[in-house]
Amino acid sequence: MGSLSTPSKLWVETPLVESSALSKAAGCRIFLKLENLQPSGSFKSRGIGALILHSYNNHPTPHLVHFYCSSGGNAGLACVTAAKALGRPATVVVPVSTKPLMIAKVRNAGASELIQVGKTWAEADTYLREELLKKNEGGVYVPPFDHNEIWEGNSTLAQEVADQMRGMEGEQPDAMVCSVGGGGLLCGVLLGLERQHWSKSCKVLALETEGADSLNKALRKGQLITLPGITSIATSLGATRVAQKAFDLAQSHNVKSAVLSDAEAAMGCWRLADDERIMVEAACGINVAVCYDGRLKKLLPELTPRSKVVIVICGGSNITLETLMAYRTEYGWIEAKTTGDQGVPSTLSAPIATNEYASSGWMEGDEWCDQDE
Repeated sequence: MGSLSTPSKLWVETPLVESSALSKAAGCRIFLKLENLQPSGSFKSRGIGALILHSYNNHPTPHLVHFYCSSGGNAGLACVTAAKALGRPATVVVPVSTKPLMIAKVRNAGASELIQVGKTWAEADTYLREELLKKNEGGVYVPPFDHNEIWEGNSTLAQEVADQMRGMEGEQPDAMVCSVGGGGLLCGVLLGLERQHWSKSCKVLALETEGADSLNKALRKGQLITLPGITSIATSLGATRVAQKAFDLAQSHNVKSAVLSDAEAAMGCWRLADDERIMVEAACGINVAVCYDGRLKKLLPELTPRSKVVIVICGGSNITLETLMAYRTEYGWIEAKTTGDQGVPSTLSAPIATNEYASSGWMEGDEWCDQDE
């Protein structure tokens, strides 16, 4: 068992705040669950932290534990952050596509070793398990999303939302919005809602980007599928195959699956920065994007102005001011499709290109990507 000084948890309770700007844009009450304030910068601190703490406390020789995580970035960062809090080393294996910024952040967080190998997360993961874990008897494998302890850790998010909303409103949310990569967050949210007996009354909008939509494609086909690769800019959603648990829960719960474009994910990033001064990566930007230009009402038409919707601001560290500016340069044309969102700050700060495209009639007959299961 761990020492008496072992922390009781390796994540923090995050604020739940109502956003006037996003509420005005969406036409209902929008609450932001600020997981970007976790120790690692993303919700990954919950699930990864729970798994690491459980493994440490139940290891026969905790003082010899060495954690190993395969990750595209955020899970590895959460692993290193949690391991460091326990005074234990952590090795992270990332694919060669991982950006230098994330590599620097993982190393700066205190990784004992960082290895780049493989074109995809799956290849990096195979290398970790077959080449590294087998050589270390004290090694503990930390998957990025597919583990019961990770789902349990992520379920604390829904418990917090329940406690916070009861304190503020005395009621429950009508819907929750979260993005899906491998499905660890979705599993946690659904399990947490089930324990609150909210599974039938709270809709869950599970969002992916085109090119990283393994859950949506699986639901459409009726069985798990493996994407040939990840082509989306939302690389943190880059699991070519969603967890079996997520696939099962997405079918049996009150879940609506939808797919947005990279342009919409990027737009969500810069508009959140303009409206709430919060920077998130594209994997989180899709959660925010649905609030603008009528998207949320189209996906969940039953919502009313009094409806309460919780958006999981899952965070992510793979974002910089330079990246936001590049997104705006490349995808600014999407603002030509705006419905106006009158009175919303980010409408007024929209790229100048908006008026040019809008006046040219470019948006005529065009629709944003909406793929329901």
